[in-house]
Amino acid sequence: MKKMPFNPLDPDAPLLHPDHPRPKSRRDFLRAGLISGVGTVMGPTIFSMFANPRAAYAALSPDLDGLRAGCGITVAGAGKIPFICIDLAGGGNIAGSNVLVGKQGGQLDFLTTEGYAKLGLPGDMVPSVNDPVTNLPHYNTELGLAFHSDSAFLRGILEKTSPATRANINGAVIPARSENDTSNNPHNPMYGLAKYGVKGELLTTIGTSTSESGGNSMAPMAMMDPTARPTKIDRPSDVTGLVDVGDLVGLLQPDEALKVMESVYRLSDQKMGRVNTNLSTDAIVKNMVKCGYLKSADLFDRFGTTPIGPLEDPDIVGATGVFSAEDMGDREFSKTASVMKLVMNGYAGAGTISMGGYDYHGQGRSTGEVRDLRAGRCMGAILEYAARLNMPVMLYVFSDGALSSNGMVDNSVDGRGKFMWASDNQSTAASFFLVYNPNGRPQLMGASPTEQARKQQIGYFRASGDVESSSSPAANNVNLLVETVLLNYMALHDEQDQFSTVFPTNGLGSGGVLDSLIAFQPIVNGRIGG
Repeated sequence: MKKMPFNPLDPDAPLLHPDHPRPKSRRDFLRAGLISGVGTVMGPTIFSMFANPRAAYAALSPDLDGLRAGCGITVAGAGKIPFICIDLAGGGNIAGSNVLVGKQGGQLDFLTTEGYAKLGLPGDMVPSVNDPVTNLPHYNTELGLAFHSDSAFLRGILEKTSPATRANINGAVIPARSENDTSNNPHNPMYGLAKYGVKGELLTTIGTSTSESGGNSMAPMAMMDPTARPTKIDRPSDVTGLVDVGDLVGLLQPDEALKVMESVYRLSDQKMGRVNTNLSTDAIVKNMVKCGYLKSADLFDRFGTTPIGPLEDPDIVGATGVFSAEDMGDREFSKTASVMKLVMNGYAGAGTISMGGYDYHGQGRSTGEVRDLRAGRCMGAILEYAARLNMPVMLYVFSDGALSSNGMVDNSVDGRGKFMWASDNQSTAASFFLVYNPNGRPQLMGASPTEQARKQQIGYFRASGDVESSSSPAANNVNLLVETVLLNYMALHDEQDQFSTVFPTNGLGSGGVLDSLIAFQPIVNGRIGG
């Protein structure tokens, strides 16, 4: 076993490989860490009447309050659990060195030493042996889901979460192959979530990239809906730019400004009643105009004097926040703060955070460890913020492909004595999700510890360190991986029986097959906190 020191690259340094084609597309640049995402956000306009907010806390005049529903401004909302996914562009490590994977018996049905070596772990760090210093196993189950005890993801999560938050988290891992270094993996579930009914007060879904999916990876083609395309959000200014209530705020007192907007609506309503547009869609057009004015008044009532940006939220940024002010200079922390602010507060129903530069093989183990640690901190920040808001959240993490080691040790400080990543390897891939429930740790399905262990790992690995492609529908089909994630999300709401109705062309099957793919018992019943 040869040992080599290796200094990690800066977390934002680009990664270019001589055996990879030169970056050409936006996704190629993201995978290599050459871009962080650019774009603009359009705020609400007079004709954006078809948005369907989760909730409205306003106190409009009684005669207008009753008109909200007719204009798509609902009071009760969809009541879905906030959902955030992290898309690690480039094929980063998840299985083994971060989240444990095992054979048919679950995460702790250990692989061979050679199998774990492929997943980056030397023989003295495999989970089946104890650490000679601490005499503890090389795995950690503090989050319910088992991580390697020295997982960079885990270290980042532990850094950002309190023990009380961690006690209410559980998760599941899904061994599943996916192609390396390609945007053609349909990993992204945003359109499926929108189809199920996830929505926010201002936006349905959001993403940190300008792509169709809002992330690096594609969405399944059968789920795509142009009307539900994610809005690009990747910085605090994108968040604050969503709501523009005009100059009335500075000219008038808040209650006076609201009265002006309400009067504009009433005058418009009266005038439109006397106008004939000579269009076959006369009634629709008139309703669009009237609802545009009503929504402007509604937006002002809810957001005119209340900042919605993450920088103004003390639970996100500041001395007591999950991020420091200095952290906001880091592009990944800034993205995460922006997305979780909108999703966790109900302004958006679900969001994708794409993190570039996870094609880190050939750069020493240290480069991957540093980037994985940063991703773990982002995961932890989302979970801790959910706890502070007393809200549940489902956090899904995936990457386009994976990689394997070459048995060469990186003994630098950040390499931590682990094997270096040598090459892409789609057969070692996996995805995982974590669920935070403010009312207690989510409980696994299954009547016995043996059954529960199998529920926590949907599918399994061979002893040699490769995904067993027949172990679950998701194991060798990324479309079905997304469906498996959506099924588990619906099951948290106790609505898994609606899966075949919402997704009638799904490839998972029905009945007992679906039941076998569900990890957790429900945590809400039709509404958050239920």
